[in-house]
Amino acid sequence: MASPEFEDGPEGPLAGHPGQLRPLTGELVAAVLASRGHVVHVDPDGDLVGRWDDSLIWFLRVGAAAELLQVRTVTAPTFPIEYVPALHEFCNAWNHDRLWPKAFVHVDDDGRARVCGEVITDLERGVTPHQLDRLLGCGISTGCQLAVEVGRLPGGVVA
Repeated sequence: MASPEFEDGPEGPLAGHPGQLRPLTGELVAAVLASRGHVVHVDPDGDLVGRWDDSLIWFLRVGAAAELLQVRTVTAPTFPIEYVPALHEFCNAWNHDRLWPKAFVHVDDDGRARVCGEVITDLERGVTPHQLDRLLGCGISTGCQLAVEVGRLPGGVVA
């Protein structure tokens, strides 16, 4: 696939040669998402988050130098605590059959369980806008696939 065309001002995060590695920054992530027409906002913790259907997807930079990109999907349905064994079974099957996203069960403080997914990439040496576009696209598309499958599980409630 040819590198996508990014429009940016001469000083913007997408400026410069398209093959040049850039440090992973929140501004670069936001610019690549915006170039694809995705609407995201900054949450109170300073993290980027967007809504895809009923699910939320966070775009986090983690690690000692914020060099790891984590695309985390929080699927919409919540489940009563007694569904946790079935949710673990679902996640184990998902992780066995697919590479992305890694699926796991999270129990909220209120005792409701939900399935989350994440794609994590180490970008310590930098990333081009094209590479970042592909990584974000992978995280979003596979997170949405996970959300669809979780939505089909019995016992889930979307608030």
